[in-house]
Amino acid sequence: MSNAKKKRIILNAFDMTCVSHQAAGTWRHPSSQALRYNDLEYWTNLAIELERGHFDALFIADVVGVYDVYRGSAEAALHDAAQVPVNDPFGAISAMAAVTRNLGFGITAAVTFEHPYLLARRLSTLDHLTKGRVAWNVVSSYLDSAARNIGLDRQIAHDARYDLAEEYMEVTYKLWEGSWEDGAVLRDKESGVFTDASKVHPIRHEGEYFKVPGFHLSEPSPQRTPVIFQAGASSRGRQFAARHAEAMFVLATSPETARRLTDAIRAEVAEAGREPDALKIFTLLTVITGPTDEAAQRKYEEYLSYASADGMLALYGGWTGLDFSSLDPDTPLTAVENDSLRTTLESLAADGEAWTVRDVVHRRAIGGLGPVLVGGPQTIADELEKWVDEGGVDGFNLAYAVTPASTTDFIDFVVPELRKRGRVQTRYAPGTLREKLLGDQDGRVRDSHPAAHWRQYYIGRESVADASRPTAFDGKELHRTEAAE
Repeated sequence: MSNAKKKRIILNAFDMTCVSHQAAGTWRHPSSQALRYNDLEYWTNLAIELERGHFDALFIADVVGVYDVYRGSAEAALHDAAQVPVNDPFGAISAMAAVTRNLGFGITAAVTFEHPYLLARRLSTLDHLTKGRVAWNVVSSYLDSAARNIGLDRQIAHDARYDLAEEYMEVTYKLWEGSWEDGAVLRDKESGVFTDASKVHPIRHEGEYFKVPGFHLSEPSPQRTPVIFQAGASSRGRQFAARHAEAMFVLATSPETARRLTDAIRAEVAEAGREPDALKIFTLLTVITGPTDEAAQRKYEEYLSYASADGMLALYGGWTGLDFSSLDPDTPLTAVENDSLRTTLESLAADGEAWTVRDVVHRRAIGGLGPVLVGGPQTIADELEKWVDEGGVDGFNLAYAVTPASTTDFIDFVVPELRKRGRVQTRYAPGTLREKLLGDQDGRVRDSHPAAHWRQYYIGRESVADASRPTAFDGKELHRTEAAE
């Protein structure tokens, strides 16, 4: 197969505004900078490094609860800083955008805990400030601790969360696509009119979960609707992604299991009436590399010496809803029906292999939810190509073992090899993140996307200018009165 016909591999860095994201315990490694997660310069340096490597985006995960299933307490998570303490993922985006020109930013926000009227403004604001480089990773949350801390007795049931998410998306699409017409913002200093009120429409949304009568607070941003990412490959999650997602994050243990997932997802995208290339699929990997296979293996073994079993079991307890301290470490794990991440244990068993608690500790203390690849540039490039060509994924969310060393190693050793093979970009395409990822010439969602339905919906309907206004507050009359006095 010639280079011209090879699919470009999309590269995202996978991170979180915390100390330990996917690799438990490695924050203690001498070269780790994870303790600087509160330092803005840590994030701006990371963004500069990713743009040096021509990464497509920084994908920032988030939770608003704690991992307190393991041993019935958050103690292990706190000891290892396993995704706690954790900051708001939105905070550093503007600063990272200011030191880069092309890097995209995928930001996680849960529909169960963020009101759509407010979140729509936050995302529009960032889309403006980044010149259209924002994606929203739509999640429904999975931690009981998060639900309890916003006043619920427990987490909303899995499928009910997706019912809520469907309405949530409708509200945000109405605000982003239909509330302000093209040309509504005039910025006309001569007439004194900034916005033509006849082209701004209240959305009058009244649904089962939300009531939003007014119009969007922000003027249309470069993309209007940010690129829609989605993480979740359960049956209901795939249905949701087939309708809404422009990029989807899945878990797979091998290219073979990835192929089954990607084929199923793309079939559902087609059934939803969207084009085959309308959705890009990423999978999670952690890459440990060096100049040679032997050097990479030594590095991996060194990192493993810092790994924390309790920290990883705390994370897996939250991801699966199972208290691993109560299980026989050598008994095969089986998936259970609960309201946590349903696909976590399913993904481990997808190849027919019986994983035990001991396996989770030894094989995922580094890597977390995804596999670990260890090797020199050629070995890693071979594996990545296999995941894309045989597994059907479009790219990767690359987690770190040690930050920022894992990222720098990948850029210095693997990216040059992928460039030789014509598999990654050597320069950025112009335009917004949507244009860069999907290759479209327009920064707006495609006509086949459900958000597009609301573009013309409000034209000819009630506008802000239609509302009656008391004549006593007519601006010209007020000025005349003041002048006469």
